[in-house]
Amino acid sequence: MTSATRDQRTGAANERDQFIPVRKADILDALVEHGALSGEDERDQFRQICRLLAAIYHYEYFDQLEKLRHAYFYVKPELDPRARIDEVTLERNCAELIEAFTTVLKGANFVEMSHAEVEDAHRERKVMRVEVEAPTDEFREIRFFRRGHHTDTVETSEWLGLRKRAHEVVVYDDVVLLVAMKPEAEIVSKRERKRLKQRRIRPGSVLIKYFRNIASTDLNALFPNVRVVMSTFDKFFLSLPALAGAVPILLNLASTVTVLFLVLGFYLGMVAAVEHDEMKTAFAAMSGLVALVGFIMRQWLRYQRQSLKYQKELTDNIYFRNVNNNAGIFDYMIGAAEEQECKEAFLAYFFLRTAATAPTQGELDERIEQWLKAAFAIDVDFEVDDALAKLDRLGLLSRDGERLSVPPPRETLSRLDRVWDDYFQFSTARMAEGAKA
Repeated sequence: MTSATRDQRTGAANERDQFIPVRKADILDALVEHGALSGEDERDQFRQICRLLAAIYHYEYFDQLEKLRHAYFYVKPELDPRARIDEVTLERNCAELIEAFTTVLKGANFVEMSHAEVEDAHRERKVMRVEVEAPTDEFREIRFFRRGHHTDTVETSEWLGLRKRAHEVVVYDDVVLLVAMKPEAEIVSKRERKRLKQRRIRPGSVLIKYFRNIASTDLNALFPNVRVVMSTFDKFFLSLPALAGAVPILLNLASTVTVLFLVLGFYLGMVAAVEHDEMKTAFAAMSGLVALVGFIMRQWLRYQRQSLKYQKELTDNIYFRNVNNNAGIFDYMIGAAEEQECKEAFLAYFFLRTAATAPTQGELDERIEQWLKAAFAIDVDFEVDDALAKLDRLGLLSRDGERLSVPPPRETLSRLDRVWDDYFQFSTARMAEGAKA
C-alpha cells in the first residue's frame, strides 16, 4: 500500500460528516426539552416556527422534484423506443437532470467522489475476493456520491482457508451512482451496441443507483458493466493441474499421431495398406485424443464454475445493498435534502435565540456541534455557513459586526407567514395591488 493511499484511507476514516443522522422530529423534541426556552408559550411558538420552516422547505423542494421528474422523462432508460426525441432535447434534459440532481444531493449532505479516489480504494479491496473489471469508456459520464461513514472489520480467508485475516475498512452509509450513457451518434462499436440492446439500455439515457453500506474498496463493483475476471491465483490454481494432466496425454499422442495419419490416409485411399499393429496403434491414438478433448472440457467447466461462483458472490454483495433505482430515488433524496435543511435551520435559530450574548459564527458552530455530541453522541461538522444563509434568505438573520442574532418568536412567525403568503398571491387585494404596481 502506498503512503498516499494509506493517508487517504486514514483521512476518510477520520473525516467528520456534515450529515446529521438524527430524525428531524427527535432534534425538535430535544431542543424543546433543552430548557433554554422560557415558558410554554415560547416553546409552542418555537414549534410553530419549525413547522413553518418545514412547510417552506417542503414547497421549495417540491418544485425541485417536479424539475427532476420532467428532465428524467426524456433520459430514462425504459422510455418507449418508438418515441422520437431529437439530440438537442436529449442533451438539454440530460444536463438539466445532472445539475438539478447534484444540487439536491448536496442539500442532502452528499459528497462527490473523484474517479481517482474510487480507483485508489479499489486497488486496496479486501471485502471481495473476486477480481472485477469496469471499463469506463462505454459511458459519457460517471459520478459517485457518498454520505456518512463508519469503520468495519472484515475477515478474509487466505491459503485455501488455512489462514484468517482481519481487515479494517471504511464503509459508506449511503452511495449514489449516476451514469450517463453515450448518445447513439457516439457509439461506433457494434459490440457495444449489442451489449446495450441485450441489457435493454437506451443510448443517451441516464442510470441512477442508490446503495447502502458499501465498503470503500468495493465501489468499482457498482458499475453497470462490471465483469468478473479470474485472479492470478485462480489462473495458477486451474492451469497447474491442467498442465500436469495434459503433458502425459500429449507425450503419448506424440508417438502415435503419425500412425493415426497413416490409417486416415488408408481410409481416404492415399495409402495402399496398413499393418494390423498400426491399426491398433491408431485406435489407441484415437482414445488418447478423446481423453484429451474430455480433459480440456473438464478444465473449461471448472473455469466456468469458478467464474459463476465469483459472479454470484459479486451479485450477492451488491443485490442486498441496492436500495432504489432511477426515478424512484428522487422522492427519497428530495425528502432527505428537505430534512437536512430543516434540521440545520432549527438548530441555528434555536441557539441564536437562546444565546446569553449574540455569538459569532464560530461560537455558534462550536455550540451546536457540542450539543449534538452531548444529546445524540454524534460528532458532525455542522454546516453553520449554510444554516445562516438559510435564515438570512428568509429575513431572519441580523448582523452587528461579527455578532449574530434572530428576531423574537412572534416577529419570526410574522416574517415566515409573509414568506409563505408570497408563494400564492391570488387574493383579490393582492391581485389589485399587483395591477396598480
